[in-house]
Amino acid sequence: MPQKLNPSIQHLLDGMTGIPAFVQDGRLDVLGMNDLARALYHPDGDEPERPQNFARFVFLDTGSRDQLPEWESMAQDAVAILRQEAARDPHNRDLSDLIGELATKSEDFRTMWVAQNVRLHHTGTKPFHHPVVGDFELTFQAMQLPGDEGLTLIAYSAEPGTPGHDALNLLATWAATVRRETRLNTSDSPAHHA
Repeated sequence: MPQKLNPSIQHLLDGMTGIPAFVQDGRLDVLGMNDLARALYHPDGDEPERPQNFARFVFLDTGSRDQLPEWESMAQDAVAILRQEAARDPHNRDLSDLIGELATKSEDFRTMWVAQNVRLHHTGTKPFHHPVVGDFELTFQAMQLPGDEGLTLIAYSAEPGTPGHDALNLLATWAATVRRETRLNTSDSPAHHA
């Protein structure tokens, strides 16, 4: 069962308005994200009710290879994070169940898991393909949250004047427009006036 995100951490995420940011646990369950991360990862408004698991997305969702320009690298990172978490918390039943599910359903996962590659990056660049904004690259920082064992805050940014910075500005404008249209459509609905 994914742990709950402390409301103060969600407030922190919500306050980070100029950069996409989210928090994940060691199983790669995304526990919370801000509006810009939601626009980046869920452009169709398809954010699931329960936490999305990034490893399941990478290895079991057939669309992940199209959405992740560097799929192989992202898959290797996911396996490294899961392996690190398994070493940190070897008796975690939910983690064992997830690893078993991935090993049963994905040959790619099985191959990478057996390779025992444990390289892990806490900073770097990541390419994105977004249906509205196009292709761009962002820098990421992954930071362990003190006091919240196993939780990591991931934040993306781009240097001013770069294509990534322009893409973030366009993404923020698009997301704000979508939110405004959603609010207007909701307030115009007959149920709202009842």
